[in-house]
Amino acid sequence: MGEVQKGLFSVIQKLKGSTEQELRIVLLGLDNAGKTTLLKKLASEDVNTITPTQGFNIKSVASNGMKLNVWDIGGQRKIRPFWKKYLENTDLLIYVIDSADKKRFEETGQELSELIEEENLKGVPVLIFANKQDLVSAAPASEIAEGLNLHTYRDREWQIQACSALSGEGVQDGMNWICNNIVNKKK
Repeated sequence: MGEVQKGLFSVIQKLKGSTEQELRIVLLGLDNAGKTTLLKKLASEDVNTITPTQGFNIKSVASNGMKLNVWDIGGQRKIRPFWKKYLENTDLLIYVIDSADKKRFEETGQELSELIEEENLKGVPVLIFANKQDLVSAAPASEIAEGLNLHTYRDREWQIQACSALSGEGVQDGMNWICNNIVNKKK
């Protein structure tokens, strides 16, 4: 059996085990923030051929013994009102921000604060990926956290993680945070 097959086989074995936890994760953010790239990175797919998401993608990603059902919902302005329809029973919100697109920080902050207010997301942990850190013009995660007033979120766990979905840097750290904070709490 080749390495890849063996790897895949062990994942399937893991998925068959009933200890498997399923988490429903919603992945949101403005258009062009890098959501789909991030999702493909998590699913180990090619990230060089991505077009804007028109509707939504659902991917199941196995990570650290969890099955993550990730809903990647398009971020264009006309789609955003529909985000709310997907928020029921959400275990975690992943919000992706283009750290280099400073002109849209206010807009992305507005969308995030509206999401946080949603009834279905009450107390739901938030992982914010400050994406595109590979670009010279990217703002540091700490600055973004401040701009988003994350310190005012007292009713939930939150984490901001600098990353580059293209290179994958920081992505696993974010996943580890999910595993340590969400999964272990649900047990």
